[in-house]
Amino acid sequence: MLDKNGIAKRIARELKNGYYVNLGIGIPTLVANYVPEGIKVVFQSENGMLGMGPFPFEGEEQADLINAGKQTVTILPGGSFFDSATSFAMIRGRHVDLTILGAMEVTDTGDIANWKVPGKMVKGMGGAMDLVASAENIIVTMMHTDKAGNSKLLKKCTLPLTGVNCVKKIVTELCVMDVTPDGFKLLERAPGVTVEEIKSKTQGRLIVEGEIPEMVV
Repeated sequence: MLDKNGIAKRIARELKNGYYVNLGIGIPTLVANYVPEGIKVVFQSENGMLGMGPFPFEGEEQADLINAGKQTVTILPGGSFFDSATSFAMIRGRHVDLTILGAMEVTDTGDIANWKVPGKMVKGMGGAMDLVASAENIIVTMMHTDKAGNSKLLKKCTLPLTGVNCVKKIVTELCVMDVTPDGFKLLERAPGVTVEEIKSKTQGRLIVEGEIPEMVV
């Protein structure tokens, strides 16, 4: 199975030349480190950055350059900074081609829960609700199960919803799946992972058709 960097590498293969891409908090931020050669994309951070680059090397961090998750990042030549109103006008105006988000739970109909665990401290929902309401192409990156081994790919979310019927594709440490009207469609499996293992760890409807190729990372 993949680690978090492996998941980010696989998601980076979904990037298309010329895309404007919003990176959510967590694993999505790692995608900026793995942009394929020959592909030029512009990363947007909802706290007001356009042209965000990969993470800085140790010792080269600039405390004022942070992403939405408060991690130090770099800015590429031509990058720009702006206020939250402009940032969310870009998001709500559908000027972002691809949104990559983390999630706590996703259903087989594309519902997503990624902002609150009841009974625990909440810093705020951030821009997730604006992103899922506005974006037409949403990829979710997440771990397939929780620490207890319970599936996070469900028939129905148990946590408060962020958005409904919005997720298009999911990449976990075990596999790549599309979200279709008939449920999760298995596209690829991670190296060393069997279809049976994916089935056993997926609570929602899972479509398996033919031979499932091993993921190339």
